[in-house]
Amino acid sequence: MRRLIQLSAFIMALAITLPALAIGLDEAKQKLDGFKQQGLIGETPTGYLDVVKAGGDASAVVQAINNARRAEYTRIAEKHSISVTQVETVAGQKAIEKTPSGQFVLMNGKWVRK
Repeated sequence: MRRLIQLSAFIMALAITLPALAIGLDEAKQKLDGFKQQGLIGETPTGYLDVVKAGGDASAVVQAINNARRAEYTRIAEKHSISVTQVETVAGQKAIEKTPSGQFVLMNGKWVRK
């Protein structure tokens, strides 16, 4: 019984602190370019960001931006009656094309500096 109470307390504490660790979309947008230039975050062919090298709030930035992208891809897919995967693929291609030299993109499963 005592173990169950301890486990419940731990889960409640975790549930309270996790939202505090997340960052908002505006803050993520502000940090994105710097993190890309530092080589912490890169573009993938799936239309989403991923962490190249852990550091700072890179994971939180990736999560916030990807959540916004996922919502937008879903909106576009519904509007045009196509699959979300199709939108993701096109967005990924465009994002990789627009990535400036010196930043990372995922090509054939490996991070490369463009």
